[in-house]
Amino acid sequence: MNTNRDVAALVARILLSAMFIYAGFGKITGFDGLVGYIASKGIPLPQLMAIGAILVELGGGLLLLVGFKARWAALAFFLFLIPVTVIFHDFWTAPPEQVMAQQTNFLKNVTIMGGMLMVWAFGPGRLALDRDGA
Repeated sequence: MNTNRDVAALVARILLSAMFIYAGFGKITGFDGLVGYIASKGIPLPQLMAIGAILVELGGGLLLLVGFKARWAALAFFLFLIPVTVIFHDFWTAPPEQVMAQQTNFLKNVTIMGGMLMVWAFGPGRLALDRDGA
């Protein structure tokens, strides 16, 4: 039974981290576009914010993947996703043709936040570099 739980926790970490690792690399290769997008939302210091997003997504994603300081990485993702979700997926102000896509992305982020809270609360499982994740 514990083996199933440990494998499930590992698979969950892989699934939760995959998108962020991929997105972090994408933000590096598309840095100028990212900075422009952040600036278009009226956020100050868009280059600094872009670097911060890369560090959280890529760094946190890798930590979560291998299970090192996974609780802290999960908490960082949870907190990171609060403003990201509200600012960048504001479906309530989107043009009609974008409402459904933005609402889906908003809800996706809320769902991911729930998964991150589970990792924060219960740790990364035994198949991790840092078993308690603290």
